[in-house]
Amino acid sequence: MKRLAAFALVLLVACASSGAAAQGDSAVIEISGVLPDLSGATLQGPALSPSDYQGRVVVVNFWATWCGPCRQEQPILSAEQATQGRDGAVFIGVDYRDDDAAGRAYLDEFDVAYPSLVDASGSLAYRFAVPYLPATIIADANGRLRYRVVGAIDATTLRDLVAKAAAA
Repeated sequence: MKRLAAFALVLLVACASSGAAAQGDSAVIEISGVLPDLSGATLQGPALSPSDYQGRVVVVNFWATWCGPCRQEQPILSAEQATQGRDGAVFIGVDYRDDDAAGRAYLDEFDVAYPSLVDASGSLAYRFAVPYLPATIIADANGRLRYRVVGAIDATTLRDLVAKAAAA
């Protein structure tokens, strides 16, 4: 429990004070492993299950309403998700340690059309090794982790990484 609390503190401090992320700078890291299970209640209501994204490129974005860089990148994520179409990448948000009502208001404000899981305990962020917010994880259609972007992602990087994951 102490490890999880320390992890949460690092996330909060990094998001609140990261000048690099606030300016749109981000670090792209190649990663490997199996995509952790993403399932459960979403802020929008319907539950998410692995069958909703199986066999597709998956973009997982960790965000919170209190994270300024998250708010800056949300229009980019929403715009790219809209271009993916029925057979493109599946986008999944993860609302990190946030109030559910505030999370739903955020989704309404930014007109987010993809599901967002609730991560009240921070356990999903921990399983994905998210060091701070915002963070975006991209997996290929075989469920293999490919990229972690720490900091606000820009449109070009997002498009390029989704295309690379689709080609894997």
